Amino acid sequence: MIDRTQLAEGLEAERRLYAERNPESRRAASEATHLFGGVPMTWMAKTAGGFPLFLDRASGARVTTLDGHELVDFCLGDTGAMAGHSPPATVAAVQARYGDLGGATAMMPTEDAAAVAAELTRRFGVSSWSFALTATDANRWALRLCRALTGRPKVLVNAWCYHGTVDESLIVTSPSGPVPRPGNVGAPCPVTESSRVAEFNDLDALEAELGHGDVAVVLMEPALTNMGIVLPEDGYLDGVRRLTREAGTLLIIDETHTLSAGPGGCTRAWGLDPDIVTLGKAVAGGIPIGAYGLRADLAERLLSRDDLDLVDTGGVGGTLAGNALSLAAARATLEQVLTEDAFTTMIALATRYHEGVERIIAAHGVPWSASQLGARSEHRFTAPAPRNGTESHAATDVDLEDYLHLYLVNRGVLLTPFHNMALMCPATTEADVDLHLRIFDEAVASLT
Repeated sequence: MIDRTQLAEGLEAERRLYAERNPESRRAASEATHLFGGVPMTWMAKTAGGFPLFLDRASGARVTTLDGHELVDFCLGDTGAMAGHSPPATVAAVQARYGDLGGATAMMPTEDAAAVAAELTRRFGVSSWSFALTATDANRWALRLCRALTGRPKVLVNAWCYHGTVDESLIVTSPSGPVPRPGNVGAPCPVTESSRVAEFNDLDALEAELGHGDVAVVLMEPALTNMGIVLPEDGYLDGVRRLTREAGTLLIIDETHTLSAGPGGCTRAWGLDPDIVTLGKAVAGGIPIGAYGLRADLAERLLSRDDLDLVDTGGVGGTLAGNALSLAAARATLEQVLTEDAFTTMIALATRYHEGVERIIAAHGVPWSASQLGARSEHRFTAPAPRNGTESHAATDVDLEDYLHLYLVNRGVLLTPFHNMALMCPATTEADVDLHLRIFDEAVASLT
């Protein structure tokens, strides 16, 4: 069991060490007075150390801070750098497009766009693709299309899911019924008016919510990721597909994070049959992109509608969407970096990481669990592993999480600051994994 007194003392000691090791990051943070929250995006302030580490440079599976500390990076931009930092093939494509050929955005298509769409079709099955700059926008636009197709108003999501900043997704269950997710900022309307919610792995709850007859689309991750990895139980995803078809409801599979399962995400790895696939983050090697792919018949139905403005101000699209630079980066990343062979290696490394974490948990007798999703592994402070988002959220232990993060980063290993996720990239090595396991073992031992 965890000694909470040792935890409190250890957390303060690690915070002091963090401050001593990172004076330049501390200085940079103190001088960033014109940034909202002191950072270029507020989630960058999420740190156990009191101030963020500032990036100097990055390459492959390594980041180097302003203080000159090289860290083995298992965060990888919370999936955005799944291809590794600045993979050479992507760098070359970006330089060629922006420097040699010229033009990042011109509101004109490039041949790269068609090549990327063909490759995504090969990987995910759905055959009509369009592009955005983030997976949030890809989801947002796909939801609008689903409401247009069905004539229904509501979106159904899983409690404690993650689909970016999509308004309709910020809803959770509670003993009194559906409520806004805690901390939801400035919702345009009560989320209970736009959305329904069911727990992951609960087909009875899903069937009951679909029974109202007003759900246009189920938007879901095939495995929950942001509130810790929650894997689907046997038969659950098949049941979701059956129930949505019976209800006349469309199904979107959001593969933004679950791309870690393999080259075609969970859709390909598990033989799923969605109506629409959305993804983003990693697809262009760190260059902003989002994408959504529709079944061909849905695309044809939408394009045949003369009441929908799909080319101007109808609510789907943006000036920088589908830009030449993003598509050049995506083509290179998909064709040369996030390949079949790369995923084979990444998943093997994640298995080495995952099995090592499980051994350490067992050796120290702590009531934790670990889950693996392809190239991604994560431990939670509860056992058995949570079966839905609410259970996973209930297992949150902020002090324990902060201590482990600080202990690791002070010794050269970076995990995702939002949770305990570790992701492998093509540049990750067995030595990187073993370094984490050694330090993680020391950290757990210090608390038991």
